Amino acid sequence: MAENCFLDLEVDVNGEQVFFVNKGVLSCYSEKISKLVTRSKGVNQRLKVIFNNFPGGASNFELVARFCYNNGKVNINPSNISNLNCAARFMEMNKPFSKNENLFEKTEKSLDEIRYWTWSDLLTALKQCQDLTANNSTSSNILDKFLDSLIARIASSCQTSPCPSISSSEHSGTFRLSCDTRSTESLKNTSIYRLTWWFEDLSILDTGSIRMLVKLMVSRNFENGIISRFLFNYQKSRFASASVLEKSKIVETVIDMLDSLDIRSISYKGLFVILSIAINTKVGPLCMEKLESMIGSQLDRANLDDLLFPSSARRSYLYDVNLVLRFLKAFLGKGVCCVPLSRLKKVASLMDLYLAEVAPDPHLKPSKFLALMAALPDSARESCDGIYHAVDLYLEVHSSLSEEQKTKICLGINYESLSSEAFNHLAKNSKFPSKSAIQALVSQHRKLKGLLQNTNEEEAVVFTDSPPNSPHEKKTKEEGSKQIVLYAKRLMITDENEKMKTHLQGMQWRVVELETICRKMQMQMAKMMKSRMSGHNSNSAKSVPRLCS
Repeated sequence: MAENCFLDLEVDVNGEQVFFVNKGVLSCYSEKISKLVTRSKGVNQRLKVIFNNFPGGASNFELVARFCYNNGKVNINPSNISNLNCAARFMEMNKPFSKNENLFEKTEKSLDEIRYWTWSDLLTALKQCQDLTANNSTSSNILDKFLDSLIARIASSCQTSPCPSISSSEHSGTFRLSCDTRSTESLKNTSIYRLTWWFEDLSILDTGSIRMLVKLMVSRNFENGIISRFLFNYQKSRFASASVLEKSKIVETVIDMLDSLDIRSISYKGLFVILSIAINTKVGPLCMEKLESMIGSQLDRANLDDLLFPSSARRSYLYDVNLVLRFLKAFLGKGVCCVPLSRLKKVASLMDLYLAEVAPDPHLKPSKFLALMAALPDSARESCDGIYHAVDLYLEVHSSLSEEQKTKICLGINYESLSSEAFNHLAKNSKFPSKSAIQALVSQHRKLKGLLQNTNEEEAVVFTDSPPNSPHEKKTKEEGSKQIVLYAKRLMITDENEKMKTHLQGMQWRVVELETICRKMQMQMAKMMKSRMSGHNSNSAKSVPRLCS
């Protein structure tokens, strides 16, 4: 055609390159060019158009121009399908201006054949598409199709057994033998590879594509454990060549995606690795809060080494105590009542070890040390010995503290939960303030008094329900008495508490006297009962009254 001889349209593509084309040829396929030509009727000079953010740049515009000049024919393949599809949308090439198919329809038909692509083709198209998505929102629809196909192939490979004959019928004995003769390690490696073979291939994806991928996997009920392993691997693979800014973005993406998974399926050690990286890459506060919440909610799975994070350069103390306090806050969550006692006890044991580790730090403030002690309720500990020994260490290092400060720290000790060994140590411990020592004595006295009261109540029940001088009654009284006497003997009280010691000894003798009196009274009651029973029928016998209650 004669019009093909005229290059009456100048197109500047993203400032990269200028093309001189025939506006009549392009307007036959592009609605956008057709509109521009219509508006410029009557203008004799060459028409100039500037396209900013043209999908795929100058090289892709050249493909589109060739499509127009070749009467709607172009080679569409995985390496250019994303660019051509987005360019067709940009140029409004979605309406039939000629007998041939428009470019948009051609690319959509090619996308319908995605199931026949090789894995390599799919990755190529995916990489190109994600590069477009950053500057062109229309490519997100194509990216969804690529990711759908990708996930379907991964799921299919994970469901395929590496040794299908193991659980097959009796007619598959030959295949079963071939599997059984493999080493256990070989089977294990095969199984792991079957689940993780795609990890490295998908490390090419940017953070935006990773977010879309993980969300789709979760919506398809993909195994959360595999997703979390992939995210850890993705972070490790991408860090090798990433800039400081990119590293921060990668870590934030991994944290956000891990937070969308079942916490029980995530490697707990892996979370601490991510935490170390997050601290060094200075991720945003919201992401740090999510990560700390994930770790804190499973604090009973941690060990002491996990918690020994060095404090930041701005802090003078050795370990990051504030971080552990935030873990504890996340662990308690909605309240102590919502946490099973078994988990509370595990965390309490862990905190006793942590307290002993941080106590010798000369820069650790009393308020922080006390906050660690008071973070968990008394019910979480059967014994308070661990806290006592940590306080002992702390007071030894911080000997310059005032009496008031020492007393305040000692408030974190539940003296009634101390063992006799710890109490004996405290009674001789000059590092503890005198007020605390007195308080400990009062608590132990209350404990001993409670033991005596419980023993008397048990004896009263025995006297009522058991026949006099029965073996069960004697055994119960002897055990109760021995418990009190033994406990009192183990309280090696110092000279300054001699009055308390004398009082305890008096209580021991009082117990013995009460036992003697009760025994005599029971003997008298037994004689009275015998004399009464001689004149009455055996069916009318009454129970022994509770004289010793």
